[in-house]
Amino acid sequence: MRIGTVVGNIWATRKEEGLQGLKLLIIQPIKLDGQLSDEQIVAADRIGAGVGDNVILTMGSAAVRSFSTSSICPIDAIVVGIIDGTDES
Repeated sequence: MRIGTVVGNIWATRKEEGLQGLKLLIIQPIKLDGQLSDEQIVAADRIGAGVGDNVILTMGSAAVRSFSTSSICPIDAIVVGIIDGTDES
């Protein structure tokens, strides 16, 4: 899993059938030093994250499995949590 910040939304009027009804977000991962990475990831979201939220992502085959639909959904990343806070000791 990774953490990142939602920096934007994607609207697509045409998309793969398995993506219908899914919100797509642009996420910038947060590096170990707390700074935003230059990388951007497109992630599916079913929990209602919005721009500015820090989120937990799962990626790869784990993202597809966590989606748990009857058909394989063509996603590589999915938001699995919205971060309320962290405590690094």
